[in-house]
Amino acid sequence: MSAPNSALNYQLLRLGALLQLEQRARTAGRRELEFLMVNDTATVVSYQQAVLWRKNPAGSSPLVLSGVAVAEPGAPYRMWLDRVIDTIVQGEQAAILHSLTPVDPPEALAQEWPEWFPSHALWCPLTRREGELVGGLLFGRTDPWLDGDRQLIEMLSGSYAQSLILSDTARPTGLSRWARLRRRPALISIAAALALVALAPTRQSVLAPAEIVPVNPAPVRAPFEGVVDALRVAPNEPVHAGQPLVSLDRTQLATRLAVTQKALDMAREEYADTAQAAMSDEKSKGKLAILASKVDQQQAELSYDKDQLDRADVAAPADGIAVFDDSNEWSGKPVTLGERIMLIASPTDTQLEIQVPAADVVTFDMGSEVVFFSNLAPDSPSRGVLTFASYSSAATPDGVLSYAFRAKLDPGDAPLRLGLKGTAKIYGPRRPLVLWLLRRPIQLGREWLSL
Repeated sequence: MSAPNSALNYQLLRLGALLQLEQRARTAGRRELEFLMVNDTATVVSYQQAVLWRKNPAGSSPLVLSGVAVAEPGAPYRMWLDRVIDTIVQGEQAAILHSLTPVDPPEALAQEWPEWFPSHALWCPLTRREGELVGGLLFGRTDPWLDGDRQLIEMLSGSYAQSLILSDTARPTGLSRWARLRRRPALISIAAALALVALAPTRQSVLAPAEIVPVNPAPVRAPFEGVVDALRVAPNEPVHAGQPLVSLDRTQLATRLAVTQKALDMAREEYADTAQAAMSDEKSKGKLAILASKVDQQQAELSYDKDQLDRADVAAPADGIAVFDDSNEWSGKPVTLGERIMLIASPTDTQLEIQVPAADVVTFDMGSEVVFFSNLAPDSPSRGVLTFASYSSAATPDGVLSYAFRAKLDPGDAPLRLGLKGTAKIYGPRRPLVLWLLRRPIQLGREWLSL
């Protein structure tokens, strides 16, 4: 291939690279554009170093260097470049494409030139249509700049300046943020609507598990330590006051009663024999008081054992229904003194018990509205008012630290079965919606900041 054809192909390749680079510059973002200008321009014109200077940059450094991610402000090379750029920008040829050599800047900068920058530099200004300088590119290489290189860079400067102005969103039209916002009434309307919704008063509410429990139930407890022999009622069976409910094992009690009765008989016989002997023996007469006390003691123990035997059958303290889980679980089970075996409660005198986790609880006033959604009929909620709130929290059977709340259901509704479970919703006072939505983030933020 001849030399003229080779030169022509080379020029065509450079022209193609120029067009591609201009296209990339028009679609690039601000940071990508800065990187492209100082690094990818080498695909069109060869150089060793490039510096981009921007006038009043928005959110970035005024200098962008080729080959590095960030130009450190305190580095000696950066400080020298700042002085060189200031000298060029303040000069008469700041808005003209021109070459620079180490002899052009002031003597103080020229002495350090060989240490920091190649010997041949080219200043490419980036201007607006009216000639205002918005930035500039300083290229450096060891070879002199040719006319063809100048022409290509001058062609690129226009595209670079236009792309730089468009990417600088801080001052696209010279208007303030409020002035630009006023040109978009739809955004103002949306912002106003969101503000109104955020400030709209909304009732606070909490969802928590709940259960129907009796009001003032009568507990049935073990009268003494023993073993349950049998339960004489079934769960949820109606009972009346005085009806036998629980029978404790009598074997040990009956044996102890027989032993005590035998001891009492022996004490009485011993006392009778001693009383007969005391008529003629002064020594036997002195034992009568001790034996009489022993007889009284055995009599008291016999009365106690009879009372325990009579209490082995536990009766219902009031009318109602027997509330417990399963008869088979109690049969043969040892119980301690005072251990609760069941409850006797009225099937119509009920209330709602709500366990609110400590992490979800908010301040509720007495009389706040409560809605109960039972698991059996969630589509038919029952309503009531709050009547009680526990002072402190306690662990539930599930291991969740919760506060206990109680509510009285509307007497006009059909009574709900004891033990019925579901979900209750407690309504609190009205507050701005934004506070309700940000309640958890604010709580976590206060914990982190120890406020």
